[in-house]
Amino acid sequence: MEIRENFSLKAYNTFGIEAKAKLFSDVNSLEQLKEVYANYPNEKKLPLGGGSNLLLTKNFDGIVAKLNLLGKEILKEDENYVWLKIGAGEIWHEFVVWAVANGWSGVENMSLIPGSIGAAPMQNIGAYGTELKDIFTSLEAWLPEENTVETFNNSTCDFGYRSSVFKTQLKGKAIILNVTFKLSKHPNLNTSYGSIEDELAIMNISSPTILDISNAVIRIRQSKLPNPAEIGNAGSFFKNPLVSSEIANKLLEKYPNAPNYEVGEGLSKVPAGWLIETAGWKGRTFDDRFGIHKKQALVLVNYQNASGQEIFDLSENIIEDIEYKFGIRLEREVNII
Repeated sequence: MEIRENFSLKAYNTFGIEAKAKLFSDVNSLEQLKEVYANYPNEKKLPLGGGSNLLLTKNFDGIVAKLNLLGKEILKEDENYVWLKIGAGEIWHEFVVWAVANGWSGVENMSLIPGSIGAAPMQNIGAYGTELKDIFTSLEAWLPEENTVETFNNSTCDFGYRSSVFKTQLKGKAIILNVTFKLSKHPNLNTSYGSIEDELAIMNISSPTILDISNAVIRIRQSKLPNPAEIGNAGSFFKNPLVSSEIANKLLEKYPNAPNYEVGEGLSKVPAGWLIETAGWKGRTFDDRFGIHKKQALVLVNYQNASGQEIFDLSENIIEDIEYKFGIRLEREVNII
């Protein structure tokens, strides 16, 4: 196992931020992962997946373990379902493509979400009316402090909106090794969310398959979201805030057409993108190097050679402005290093 020093992480984060790791190692197995932790006990550790939900604001003074834990396995199947065990280092969208090609349903609405399999349960990824928890069975994670591999089910993962136990109590204390999904052989198509039905109509499809749903979602995402290979970004930078009914009603008094969705327990979800756009941030650029995407206010972008600190400061300004104008405080979805 090779350890590299003063290693550039620019190609390992989708923002394309230039930051260096004091030490860096590719990790291809649990044994190599354990070796990194055993051989460098006094160094800070950063387990790194696809780097798609990460903002590096400075160099990392420690060792980065790039998790290349691969593998796709059919654990079992019956006439209705198939159970799939997928390595944490596999690319999420490539897994979706594989599942759809085999006729296994449940992930098609989450096509083209960037990142790795291991990152998916950390924040309970979701799109177009589907969340990871809907198809999740279990995962295995290594806990370095105990040096044990533990199995987590849906309950023990404590999934919430873009959250899980791995972002709360176990943040920095567990490394996901693999994830097991339960997909259906008899698709129950979900076309009612967002503009999927409109996109299918444009595609002239009246009786869609899961492949059609996946293609429609891909077309929608490509039309609205910048490709990280072309413009540095980490997808949605902010969570959609959950607010009290009182705050939601005050918002509607001032903005009668403001979108908000009741989620129960006296709470409503307000689209962060609407708040940011209404506040006048959408499409703004700074020194032609970074800013807010012109088509999607939720996405902060690095056009050319911005620093992570500059993008973080921009996010801080947006958070403060939204709180001042609407009385709602946004929360970052992206992990800050």
